[in-house]
Amino acid sequence: MTTPALAAIRAEALRLGFVACGAATLEPSARGDALDAWLRAGYAGTMGYLPRQARKRKAPETITPGAHSAVVVLENYTPPPNERPQPGDAYKIAGYARGTDYHLVLHGRLHKLAEWMLAAGATVANVWVDDGPVPERELAERAGLGWIGKNTMLIHPRIGSYTLIGTIFTDLALSPDLPPVGDHCGTCTRCLEACPTDAFVTERVLDATRCLSYFTIEHRGEPPAEFHAAWDGWAFGCDVCNDVCPWNVKFAEATVEPEYGMRPHPDRRNPAYFEQLTEAEFAEHFAETPLARPGLDRMRRNTRLAVASRHTERP
Repeated sequence: MTTPALAAIRAEALRLGFVACGAATLEPSARGDALDAWLRAGYAGTMGYLPRQARKRKAPETITPGAHSAVVVLENYTPPPNERPQPGDAYKIAGYARGTDYHLVLHGRLHKLAEWMLAAGATVANVWVDDGPVPERELAERAGLGWIGKNTMLIHPRIGSYTLIGTIFTDLALSPDLPPVGDHCGTCTRCLEACPTDAFVTERVLDATRCLSYFTIEHRGEPPAEFHAAWDGWAFGCDVCNDVCPWNVKFAEATVEPEYGMRPHPDRRNPAYFEQLTEAEFAEHFAETPLARPGLDRMRRNTRLAVASRHTERP
């Protein structure tokens, strides 16, 4: 059986609804030393899975036995203007979390692409969506799908950074056919300057233990009081370093994927919304959304801090 060329795989990926597709080789990471230094500095906080995954992240060829390359796809989740935070909202939710959990959405279509590849001649097609030791942004960069910006996000020159990355590790020997994009951040430092909690140690180095996304999603217990005034109204995640990026301001277009669209819950204008929910109601409304990860207790905590920060002057 003739194995599919990358052009055919890309055509099928685009047919399935992905906005970009490329291939990456699996040589050792060029950022291995930087990852080790980042972990030693304690910037991963309580995310213990990151040091556990470090060895494989630095050696992508060890992630899936038998794989020789990775197919990398991008998903656009850019919120339309009416689904971004609005005047009168009591708190804010990150754009990727306004609809169905992206793991569920991406896995569904990535598995369809993997099945197509297997039917076309591949014998290995292992799917990953932000759920394993995969250096997704570096692989996307190798595949010619963008560069890693100063805000640590992958930036695609025509789409921006409101993207989700999926990978399929395969035994097909695919070579990148798109030229490297190169770094186009230039002298811009808007993302670094706009961060509410000054979480960037320097460009492309994020101290997660100062990041609102870390506090609202990963951190258990009460966040340090020094950050309360800088909470900036966020109850889940934070979009600030994406919102101010010129590549998003100029080029990003709203997603056409309906499953990322805003659901009727939560009521963002009601500051007591999560306080008024029962556990059963929370599960009913949010079981298939990113908000299920922190759970009801932490969403109550997050919302309390978000609402209070809107009435507190930053130091």
